[in-house]
Amino acid sequence: MFLEIVTPEASLVHGEVESVTVPGVNGPFQMLNNHAPIVSTLIGGTVLFKGEPNFSEGFKGKFTKQDDGKWALDINSGTVEMKENKIIVLAD
Repeated sequence: MFLEIVTPEASLVHGEVESVTVPGVNGPFQMLNNHAPIVSTLIGGTVLFKGEPNFSEGFKGKFTKQDDGKWALDINSGTVEMKENKIIVLAD
């Protein structure tokens, strides 16, 4: 599935990933390939994803790679949309 993380500054990352976990209002939830369409508000927390997408120039430093191979990005709030195997995270 395709992931894109966008902030008011720029598009931070885009590309194919295996899984994405986001900090939803009712708790964190994970999206995998062929997940049902969803739109959700996000709270402050960490966006986690597994894969090797393309990081926009100058923004890879915002992400940390965990021991389990997942990438992590801390956010203050945001919105996520999953539709047709494409996830867009609009993050602050």
